[in-house]
Amino acid sequence: MKDDLLPIFEYMEREKGISREDMIAAIVNAIKKAALKDNQDAKEIRVAIDPKTGVLQAYTQYKVVDSVINDNVEMHISKALKKNSKAKLGDIIEEPLKLESLGRIAAQTVRQMINQSVRRFEKEHIYEQFQDRVGTIIQGVMRYSEHGNLIIDFGKAEGTLFHKQAIWSDKFQPGDPIDCLLQSIKETPHGPELVLSRTAPGFVIKLLEREIPELVSSDGRPARIQIKAIVRDPGYRTKICVTSSDSSIDPVGACIGSHGSRIKCILKALGEQEKIDIIRYSDDLRTFISEITRPAVPQSLSIDDASRTIQFQLPEKDFAIFVGKSGRNLKLASQLLGYEIKVEHADSINLSFEDKKIQAMQALIQFAGISDVAAAKLVDMGINSPEVLSSLTAEDFKAAELNMEDYDKIINKLQAQGTQSNE
Repeated sequence: MKDDLLPIFEYMEREKGISREDMIAAIVNAIKKAALKDNQDAKEIRVAIDPKTGVLQAYTQYKVVDSVINDNVEMHISKALKKNSKAKLGDIIEEPLKLESLGRIAAQTVRQMINQSVRRFEKEHIYEQFQDRVGTIIQGVMRYSEHGNLIIDFGKAEGTLFHKQAIWSDKFQPGDPIDCLLQSIKETPHGPELVLSRTAPGFVIKLLEREIPELVSSDGRPARIQIKAIVRDPGYRTKICVTSSDSSIDPVGACIGSHGSRIKCILKALGEQEKIDIIRYSDDLRTFISEITRPAVPQSLSIDDASRTIQFQLPEKDFAIFVGKSGRNLKLASQLLGYEIKVEHADSINLSFEDKKIQAMQALIQFAGISDVAAAKLVDMGINSPEVLSSLTAEDFKAAELNMEDYDKIINKLQAQGTQSNE
C-alpha cells in the first residue's frame, strides 16, 4: 500500500463524496487494529499517510528505558543510542514496520474494516446530502432498468424508482433526466435508501410550485394562491382545487398561465399523457359542485349530508365526459368532494321506468354486444350503464347468471377498454 492509495482517494472524493482526510483516518485505524489483533504481544504502532502522494509508512514505537520489562514496547537505552546518538530516557524510538509481515489474516481484517468505514461514510453522506430535500423534487439521470424498476443516478448517490411508484406511461431511456419526489430516506441492511415516487399527489404539487411562484410563500408572507385539495389517478388525471385571499388574482388562470404556458411545463414533466384539472375552490358546496362539473351545469341537484351522497343530472353531451373512461373521472370528483356522486342523463328525467330500463339495456348491448336477456338481467341488478360494469366483481357476474358467451363479450370489452386507457 504505497502510492496506489492516491487514485483511491481521488475516486472516493469524486464518486462517493468521501473526503481524503476521512479515508486516511479509516485506513490508519484499520491497520492499527489489524496489527494488534494479529499480534498477541501488543505493540505501539504509528501509521502515516501523505495526503498528497498517498505514500503509506508504518512504524513500531518503543519507549527508551534503563530496565526493559516488555520488549514489545520498550527499548534499552544502550540499544537506543546505537539507533540515535541523541536518544535519552523517555524518548520514543521508531522502527519501520513492513505491513507484509502482519500476515494474510491481518490484511483481510484491514480490507473489511476499510469497507465498513466506506459504507458508513456513504451512509452519512447520503443523509447529509438529502435529509433537507425530503418532500421536494430531485432530478437524476436514469442508469438502467432492473425488473421493471428504474435505477437513477443522483450524482454521489443512487436511488430506485420502483415500478409501482412510476407512471404507467413513463418511457425513460438510459441517460434521460428524470424528476422524482423524494418521499423519505429509509434505513435498510444495505444502507440508506432514497424512497422515490412519481405517482404521489405531492409530486404534482411540487411541480406546480416549481412553475407557479404564487403557490410558494416568501419572505415570511403566505403564498398568494393556496391548494385546498388534490386527488390523482397517476397517468390519467389530476384534479386540484385552488383559492386565493387576494381578490386581484385569478387562481385558476394564474396556475394555467398565459396560453397554457405554465400548465404545459407540468404536463411535459408528467409525460404528457396525464391531464390536470385546475378547479376554483368554494366553501359553498353547491358552488363547488358547479366548479367541478364545469362547463356542464348540473340539473336537479340534491345533497344528502347524512349519507354523504350527491345526485344530479347532466345533458347527454356532457355525461360521458364527466364520468370518464371506466368511471375514473367520476371517481376523482367523488374523492375531491368527499361524497358519493350519482349522476343521470338529464334527457331521461321524464322517461317512464320501462323506457329508462330499455334505454339502459340498449346502452349495454351497444357497449358489449350482449344479448337482450343478459342486458335485462344486468339492468334488473341496478347495472344501468357501461360505466358501472367496470366496477363489478366476479361474484356480481356470477349472480347475474349470464351465459358464457355474454360473459366473455363483457370481459373482452372491459379488457380492451382498460388497455386503451393505458396507452
